[in-house]
Formats: sequence, C-alpha cells, structure tokens
Amino acid sequence: MDYLMGIDIGTTGVKTVVIDIWGNLKGTHTIEYPLITPKPGWAEQSPSDWWNATIKCIKEILKKLKIKGEEIKGIGLTGQMHGAVFLDKNNNVVHPAILWCDQRTHQECEDINKIVGKDKIFEITCNPVLTGFQAPKILWLRKNRSDIYKNVRKILLPKDYIRFCLTGEFATDVSDASGTSLFDVRRRKWSEEILERLNIPIDLLPNVYEGTEITGHIKKDVAKLTGLKEKIPVVAGGGDQAAGGVGNGVVEEGLVSVTIGTSGVVFAHSEKVIVDPNGRLHTFCHAVPGKWHLMGVMLSAGGSFRWLRDNLCEEEKKEAKRKKIDPYEIMTAKAKSVPVGSEGLIFLPYLTGERCPYPDPYARGVFFGLSLKHTKNHIIRSVMEGITFGLKDSVEVMKEINLPIGEKFIASGGGGKSDFWCQMMADIFAKDIIRLICQEGAPFGACILAGVGIGIYKDVKIACKSILKEKDIFKFEMEINKKYENFYKIYKELYQELKNSFDNLAKIL
Repeated sequence: MDYLMGIDIGTTGVKTVVIDIWGNLKGTHTIEYPLITPKPGWAEQSPSDWWNATIKCIKEILKKLKIKGEEIKGIGLTGQMHGAVFLDKNNNVVHPAILWCDQRTHQECEDINKIVGKDKIFEITCNPVLTGFQAPKILWLRKNRSDIYKNVRKILLPKDYIRFCLTGEFATDVSDASGTSLFDVRRRKWSEEILERLNIPIDLLPNVYEGTEITGHIKKDVAKLTGLKEKIPVVAGGGDQAAGGVGNGVVEEGLVSVTIGTSGVVFAHSEKVIVDPNGRLHTFCHAVPGKWHLMGVMLSAGGSFRWLRDNLCEEEKKEAKRKKIDPYEIMTAKAKSVPVGSEGLIFLPYLTGERCPYPDPYARGVFFGLSLKHTKNHIIRSVMEGITFGLKDSVEVMKEINLPIGEKFIASGGGGKSDFWCQMMADIFAKDIIRLICQEGAPFGACILAGVGIGIYKDVKIACKSILKEKDIFKFEMEINKKYENFYKIYKELYQELKNSFDNLAKIL
C-alpha cells in the first residue's frame, strides 16, 4: 500500500498525519513540547525540541499503523508561521527560535517602516510589518545580540528547520515566505529592494518554492533515525494556514474557512492579489501554485479558552477527569445554560495583543459589563462569544473590500469540533457552517500537497474535490443573529474606546 505523510510543526507540538492515496485518513500522532516565555510578551522554543519530537512522532505513527518506511511515497511539511531560527556556519542553532506570538519587536517594526518606508513595505509585501513577522526579529537580534548575529549564516522558518534536518536542504515555500516582511507577494520571490535597504544578505535566506514542488529527499541518517526510507521526496508544503486552507478545501474563489486553534483564522481563497488598503487583513501567496489567499488572524482564540480552563475552571477539570472526557465539554455544557449575549457580559480576547483587524501588541483582554448577576457560566459563554466576535471582525472586512465569499463557511480546529461553537459561529456570522469528515487541517493539506508534488494527483483543486467530503452543516438562525448584532456593536466600540488606555498601561508596565 502507498501512503502520504504530513508533518505539522505546531506551537504546542508536532503532529504527523498519514493518509492513503485515496485520501483516507489512516492515523495521527502528536508529541508536545514546551513554550518558553523568558519575559512578558516574549515567546521562544528550542528547535531541538521540534526535531526530537519529529523523529519520535514519525517512528510512533509508523509503528502504530504498522506501515513500512518504504510505503510512505511523499512527505509534506507545514507548521507555525513567522518564527525565526538562526544557524551558524556549522548549521548549529545559535539562539532560541523567536515565535509568531512574540511581541518584543515593536521598535524594530518602527525602524523598518522608517528605513524602507511604510508605504513601500505595504506595496511590496501587501501587508504592514508586524511584531510577529520574521524581519523585525532579525533586526532585533542584530541590534540586541550582535555577538550572536555576527555568526548567523542562515535564517529559517520553523517548518523549514525541520526540512533541513530531514533533507539537508535550505528551502521554504511561497506562503510561509509571505509572512516574513521580506517577500514580494505579487512576484512570489524575495524582495531584493527590502533586503538591500535592511542590509540583510539574500544568501541568509532559503530558496523559495511553490507548495507542491519537491525541495529535497530524506537523508540516509534520517532514514535510520525514523524508520523512513532514504530518498523519499519532501515537498515544499505551506505555512499552517495555507496548508490548512488546502486541507479544508479552500482552493477556489468564494470558499472561506474559520479555524479556532491557539490562534483564530478566517481564511479565503483568491485567484488574484486583493489587498485591504487599510492593512486589516493579510494577503499572502497560497500553497496552491499561482494563487493567493487573504486571512484575518486573531492571536488568542483557543488560547483565550485555554487560559480560562487553566485559571478559572479547576472544578470543571476535576469533573472531566472523573468522567474521562475533555474539560472543554464540561465548560461548553455550562455555557449552553446562559442566554445569547451572556446577559451583557462581553469579552475582548486580546490576551497577547492582536493582529487583525487591530495590529496592536499592547491590546489586552477585558471583561466588560460584569455584574453581580454574572456567574462562571456567563464568563465561559462570554469568552466563546468574544472569540467569535473577533473572528467576525475579519469577515466584515472581507465584505467591505468586496472579496468574493460564499454563503457557507468551513469550520476546523478545536473550536470546529464543538457542535455548540459551530452553531454559535453560524448565528454570529449569519453564514451556514460546514464541517468536513476529516478535520486534520494543515497536516492533511500537507499530505495533499505531497500527493500533487509526486504526481499522484493532477492538481490541488482536483485532489480536494475528490478527497474532501462534508460531514454536517449548521444553519444560522436570523432571529438569533439579530440579538448577537446588538452585542457585536458594543464589542466593536470597546477597542476604540480602550486603545489609549492599552498604550498607557504598556508604558507603566
């Protein structure tokens, strides 16, 4: 039997997914690793943790599925975007990887805008430069750790460090490169103009490929470590959102997916370059060759729900342990007991700052309207509603710029597994919500990209149409939508009212 493997280097862990050539999910395996926060607003990981987990994850899934290494015919890579891995001349990591959610580089963003020009950056990259992106991380290291930077010979994105470990090749794909603030999104190549102005040599960066192109092959020593066969092709793949777009079938105009993971993403396919002139959405190259996508990204979606679980829901965690179920099931059941709008309790989910539509590293979480009437159940529901309102912000921008979007959205991620949350999304967006049979998202999409790359499928669109199947649909109710709209109006006002206060709080801290 022939199989395809997708490897996802996530923020909380690595996941491997194996499918057969007809697109049937055969199995998954996940191994977690720690997130390091040495200072408030900082987020780092050790690339060696990624690699060790990847080796173990590949071995475990082959063992679990009783698959021989030679039966894996192609591998696709995906993972967290924007991070920076710094290697020296001996290809050793010289600094912890600085991650997408790290907020230390506000000054470097300002520096880039001054050196290159804010309008020029936006013209070339189709996005404002943001604290999470890779370019300001490079400038931060050069300014603050010049002793380390002087030894840097290669800078990679997270999944591409694993690609190097697997194949020995320095390569990335167009979707992941789009989130560096160093990439010409229209021309799908590194911007020599930006690199020259920032004094970043182009040879520090990897070669760039379309998502389905083969970038290298499994090395002999890696084959021994993992159980894979030497010379298995490894395709370019995509950043987690672009690969997730493929895994959710968002590969033609009008299709939109909504993903609630650690972050939250509204993702739409585009046949051409469409840019929000106010920079409230990201415009990146898609993992589908020659196509683009727009997305709105909120930093703390499922992350806010996890914060709630870990800090205020100890009782629910204990109950879940007794019943041997997920604590989120207990929390969601309690949220159901509360009316739409949480009786006036509104949550702003800006626990780690925000990106879309407000690129603000100083924004913070808020409970507004709290009264003696409110219980923990209200708090749980208000967090779920606040996260969904934050995603609606991006949907509204897509409508405003006339991006073609259909009447049905595809739900995925942890939030997409909840019937209650899917119905909430349908009612808040006023769009029917579809779930697919396979909800593995990014690593599943990486498998599809690998299949196209080695010639099993003709192209990505044909592959998705033949492989992806609908599981169920949640239809929105207009009367409930009208109730939510009243609370959403207040939600939208709150950030504008509090923006200066967020800035002032950051100065004090």
